[in-house]
Amino acid sequence: MNLEPLLARIEAWGDVPPVDRWHPEAVGEMDLVIVADGRWIHEGAEISRPRLVRLLSTILRREADGDYYLVTPVEKQRIRVVDRPFVIVDADPDPDGWWLVTNVGDRLRLGAEHRFTVSATPEGAEVPEVAVRFGLNARLGRNLYYRLVDTAEARPDDDDSVALGLVSDGIWQPLGRLAAGDA
Repeated sequence: MNLEPLLARIEAWGDVPPVDRWHPEAVGEMDLVIVADGRWIHEGAEISRPRLVRLLSTILRREADGDYYLVTPVEKQRIRVVDRPFVIVDADPDPDGWWLVTNVGDRLRLGAEHRFTVSATPEGAEVPEVAVRFGLNARLGRNLYYRLVDTAEARPDDDDSVALGLVSDGIWQPLGRLAAGDA
């Protein structure tokens, strides 16, 4: 797939095109991998242009079969994602909660629509993630995770473990838990 004509079409659609409404018949596979740290690797080389990564991220969706696709009105190309396609790289508090920023420039309000859930990384570590759009999630980056844990609230559970988290928009957002012996 030649990326330059695709870029021109994406820019014409605006910020985030309605890829959830596109169902093209032409389906293929692209040699593109999004690795766990958020880097995009095309045909063995890292895509170093942030603008290109941002544009491609706006036409990405995850389908019911669990596969990831770059989608346009005329074709969709399956790609590979090692963990989650996006990484949360920053968070800003305000009086009501937190705003999250992904490595591709999405800004999300942590709350009812965008909630933390804790899940395992490919290495088995339990790390929060948050839904972004079109079945796509962002994993909490390591540095930001530790920054948020420093501000976390600890809530004891019935099993003597301690839940760590924070409240944003009035909703508990879990960051993880400490076992009874570690609490």
